[in-house]
Amino acid sequence: MKVDIFDFDLDRSLIADKPASPRDSSKLLDLSEEDRITDRVFCELPEILHEGDVLVFNDTKVIPARLYGHVQGRDDAVLELLLLRQRELDVWETLVKPGKRARVGSVSVFGGGILTATVTGITEEGNRLVKFEYDRTRYENIYEILHEIGLMPLPPYITEQLQDNDRYQTVYAREEGSAAAPTAGLHFTPELLEKIRQKGVAIAPVMLHVGLGTFRPVKAEKIADHVMHTEFITVKEEIADLINARRAAGGRVVAVGTTSCRTLESAADENGKIHPVCGDTGIFIYPGYRFRAVDALITNFHLPESTLLMLVSAFYDREHIMEAYRTAVAEKYRFFSFGDAMLIQ
Repeated sequence: MKVDIFDFDLDRSLIADKPASPRDSSKLLDLSEEDRITDRVFCELPEILHEGDVLVFNDTKVIPARLYGHVQGRDDAVLELLLLRQRELDVWETLVKPGKRARVGSVSVFGGGILTATVTGITEEGNRLVKFEYDRTRYENIYEILHEIGLMPLPPYITEQLQDNDRYQTVYAREEGSAAAPTAGLHFTPELLEKIRQKGVAIAPVMLHVGLGTFRPVKAEKIADHVMHTEFITVKEEIADLINARRAAGGRVVAVGTTSCRTLESAADENGKIHPVCGDTGIFIYPGYRFRAVDALITNFHLPESTLLMLVSAFYDREHIMEAYRTAVAEKYRFFSFGDAMLIQ
């Protein structure tokens, strides 16, 4: 299966560069089991979900992971550093631009000197492992510094920094560590979540720290040749028990976003039972994959030829998903991170 069959044309004007206000006013394209396409508004979600369902979302929290600085001793050697994932205390895997300024042993300075980064290694993918150093009598951890000097790592098609960084966080974000938001969750408000609970739908948080595995472009010509970058996931025992109990009682597992979906499928056995997990996943889901744990999926509209579009196509089927995308384009749905949503059930 070739990557280019997941390409589609999209006018730049349909790429959302600002979040919807209020969050749940975004459009929702509903794909029903009868192959119908229905236009809805996201705030209608409680009416669509069934009593007894369990809504599973990713409660990771985005960190201000983008830093701008310079090579130590060379103020003119400017570079950009994006934190991807923590490897150990104050050692992170990062993307550095330009890479030629980040050789092993090189030292970079950020925030006027409050943070330095020494390149200690280079991964197979070319990412830099860096060791951060700072005044530990002033800062308890690196997260405090990031919130002082870092920028939210918005996708390149969003050209302006947000006035309110919380708009690139879900309202239920909890554990810091992501380099990007689990964007399907951006549509939820506390009030909408309460209405969902009142419907008799359980809320179950899992966690995947979003990194390269989610947004790394597919450069291989054939899908099977693409290798996913691993990301850290957690499913707690009580959450696994809740999901399994709901499904055993006839409820559906509704995944909010591709990251929640990948977490659940990574934690599921062959019979679809969810097990507690705390570790890495490199699961790559594309057409031909047999889903074990997820019955319905809420997701945004994704980039052409992306692993996210491939996952969605595997969940339904490629022909119907591409038709739904053509409909969304014709109806002027908003695309990508701050765009509208799709419910596949």
